[in-house]
Amino acid sequence: MHIRFTKMQGAGNDFVVLDETEGRLGLTPAQYRFLADRHFGVGADQILTVRPSPAAGIDFEYVIHNADGGEVEQCGNGARCFARYVRDKGLTDKNALRVQTMKGVIAPRLTADGRVTVDMGRPRFAPAEVPFDAEGLVPVAQGSGEKWPLALDITGPDAPVFIAIASMGNPHAVQLVDDVDTAPVAAVGPLIEGHRRFPQRVNAGFLQVVHRGEVRLRVFERGTGETLACGSGACAAVACGIRLGLLDARVDVHTRGGLLTIAWAGGADDAVFMTGPATTVFEGQIDIPDTP
Repeated sequence: MHIRFTKMQGAGNDFVVLDETEGRLGLTPAQYRFLADRHFGVGADQILTVRPSPAAGIDFEYVIHNADGGEVEQCGNGARCFARYVRDKGLTDKNALRVQTMKGVIAPRLTADGRVTVDMGRPRFAPAEVPFDAEGLVPVAQGSGEKWPLALDITGPDAPVFIAIASMGNPHAVQLVDDVDTAPVAAVGPLIEGHRRFPQRVNAGFLQVVHRGEVRLRVFERGTGETLACGSGACAAVACGIRLGLLDARVDVHTRGGLLTIAWAGGADDAVFMTGPATTVFEGQIDIPDTP
């Protein structure tokens, strides 16, 4: 199969973007994995697909596949690239969009400075909504939130790590660390991602608070591994930090790929807003094997 694609990145989180507005390509999980492969395919953290509006009042459908070929609910950096793509390709003349994802509608908006702001919806913290199996666990209250003990299958002292949990349409576990540069992301990230208490697996965030308006963040993403930035992870980390009483309502998030700005008023019905870059890297064509 011969297809056209666009390579994009948002704060270093990189994507292959496919246009299915004129018809489905019908790719298999193995073919998504091939596209994401950095040695044999194009190379990407996620594959983003643009599909036509599925309902009145919706501009497009947004479909996300991780590098492992699995479809997932949300990708914040991808949402910004999605908005930039449909505008630059002439698929819409709007600067403000309503886009259907697997878990709901998001509202990206292109701003005058060239960045994109996305209404990511309201965060959810109840264990069942993440989902997180909290049976038998006693959380530690802090601020208006809580941290949950999570026992990891590692050698050494049998001490749990403490995580704050949140859903931004996809599951997140956020751990406070003193320094993200020395945090054990490669060792601990996979243990949290695949922990039995997260039935849909989880994105594992490592959050360093610099001050109330600034943090540093690394995320080991579900189905992908550590990425240079995770937009939904930044939203979840800031929302958790606000609930724990550590952060103000507007926070600059420094990722290894660049700067994101996250704003959340903190109310139960308040949405999280994420602002950051979205850039086209190159366009191309590729032959995808029927059985990669």
